[in-house]
Amino acid sequence: MVISAKVINQTNWDRKEHFDFFSSDEGSPLYDITTQIDVTHFYHYVKENQLSFYYALIYATTKVMNGIENFRYKIRGADVVLIERLIPSFTDLKTDSELFHIVTLDLEGDLKQFSDEAKRVSYAQKTYFPNTEYQSDTMIQFSCLPWFSFTNLGNELSLDRNDGIPKVTWGKFVKQNSRILLPYSVQVNHRLVDGLHLGKLINQLQTYLDSLGNQPTI
Repeated sequence: MVISAKVINQTNWDRKEHFDFFSSDEGSPLYDITTQIDVTHFYHYVKENQLSFYYALIYATTKVMNGIENFRYKIRGADVVLIERLIPSFTDLKTDSELFHIVTLDLEGDLKQFSDEAKRVSYAQKTYFPNTEYQSDTMIQFSCLPWFSFTNLGNELSLDRNDGIPKVTWGKFVKQNSRILLPYSVQVNHRLVDGLHLGKLINQLQTYLDSLGNQPTI
């Protein structure tokens, strides 16, 4: 499936100077941040409703990220485009195996519907990487390290300066008094995304997770 995209007129694009500044040949424009999000309310919500924490947080992150324009900017050749929406693509362990596969599906339905569909698609998938009609730069790449917590994370080095795929990873949550805190890492391209936009993502995601936790159970 082709995700619609609008070419940005860079002549009057308010980000043009920033884009050019981080387009120099010196160093990589990719960078990442690691922070903590409070998943106390969210954790209890998904457990009470018998949802997968992993799939539900993929849904929540994608939903929030799609609402922030800078994450939907993509570099295609000499053009910068704004795509309609981002598609979650995530690693998942195979049943009774230490090997993972990569699952990709659109963000359709509500949180429960997506979680149920993600579980179904992942279980049915037999290959490492499925054939998909989605363009690779329309994806958010998700991964999880539930075996340990971390304070910093570096993704595999991408040599593609046009790489605008957000990469999101979280680890094992830790309990701190009555709070449940989750290490949460995001990698982006500085040509497209600044710290301000990462701040929007983290703060809006926190608000969304807290609002779910305060809603009645399904």
